Amino acid sequence: MNAAGQSDDHALLMEVVREAGAIARDFFVKGAKSWEKRHDDPVSEADIAVNEHLRQRLFAVRPHYGWLSEETADDGSRREARRIWIVDPIDGTRAFLKRQPEFAVSVALVEDGRPVSGVVFNPARDEFYEAFAGGGARLNGAGIRASDRASLAGAQLLASKRTFERNDWLHLTPGANFAYMNSIAYRMAKVASGDFDAAVTFSEKSDWDVAAADLILTEAGAHCTTCDGKPLRYNEAVARHPSVLAAAPGVHPILVKLLTAA
Repeated sequence: MNAAGQSDDHALLMEVVREAGAIARDFFVKGAKSWEKRHDDPVSEADIAVNEHLRQRLFAVRPHYGWLSEETADDGSRREARRIWIVDPIDGTRAFLKRQPEFAVSVALVEDGRPVSGVVFNPARDEFYEAFAGGGARLNGAGIRASDRASLAGAQLLASKRTFERNDWLHLTPGANFAYMNSIAYRMAKVASGDFDAAVTFSEKSDWDVAAADLILTEAGAHCTTCDGKPLRYNEAVARHPSVLAAAPGVHPILVKLLTAA
């Protein structure tokens, strides 16, 4: 993709995600009907409405791009496209339904397996994270950078403290603070902005959960890999990842060593 094309795509993505965020915010304030797609896997009318808005608007301008979304059945045609929109209409649906402002509209444009444009927008808090490849990362228009922490002592971790206790890792993270937010994309964006030093999840995640935040992290100087340090590739036949580690550059290798040793 040339620079002009990248700029046009990123501008389009930001515009459409802002519109989608307004739809999500209205449902967040007024309430939304919900049901379970599968056991313990909620979805709401807001997820569907945001998904349809994104699809209609993006396809109207880029009809030849591929599409992968949590709320659209995957027919496999995405594998034939070099460029593909990867969409989570509302990442953090549980928080959304509980009226907790810890959710985000997360959309990436992926080219040849890697994100080249991405937006993570929390409309409840008006936090608009975005980046395009080679252009740095921003929050509400201002540049952001990951933290410069180089030790787990006193680190701010978005991770399950119980998991660290169960694996006897707490003594290796003296004074670390543990927190949790329902949306993995939002957690990763918080690492990109330096509010937290790392976000760790040991459960499988799909492309739509992490693609946009992966780019924002990378452009902010952080690293996004599996917990054993392997890079993430997108639009593969199986669009899932065994785990996710998003971390500031100084703590990423320390966490990989700790997690792989376990």
